Amino acid sequence: QVRLVESGGGLVQPGGSLRLSCATSGFTLRAHAIGWFRQAPGKERERVSCISGRDASSNYADSVKGRFTISKDNAKNTVILQMNSLKPEDTAVYYCAANLRPFGECISFSADYWGQGTQVTVSS
Repeated sequence: QVRLVESGGGLVQPGGSLRLSCATSGFTLRAHAIGWFRQAPGKERERVSCISGRDASSNYADSVKGRFTISKDNAKNTVILQMNSLKPEDTAVYYCAANLRPFGECISFSADYWGQGTQVTVSS
């Protein structure tokens, strides 16, 4: 069955970095779009990044552009979100999600499966 498991969250000081991983199983990662989302207390869930299932192109929310990088390691069935120059406003629970339409693109991404989330806290 489809499964997504996030890891790599934690407490980091402003300006620091974290590397989130989303381990996937039950589908062919290279052919499917994956999104990273976050939800802060009292706020709606927002998409921060997505990587396409067609050509591995990616996009980012304006709030994280230039600081976050999404990538796929198809051999390890893992999606990475590298987060640099972290700010207190990046504090949230981060989720990865999969869209199971083959060769799906980020512009039409909708989540079919979610991981359980990993907490990221940016604080001094």
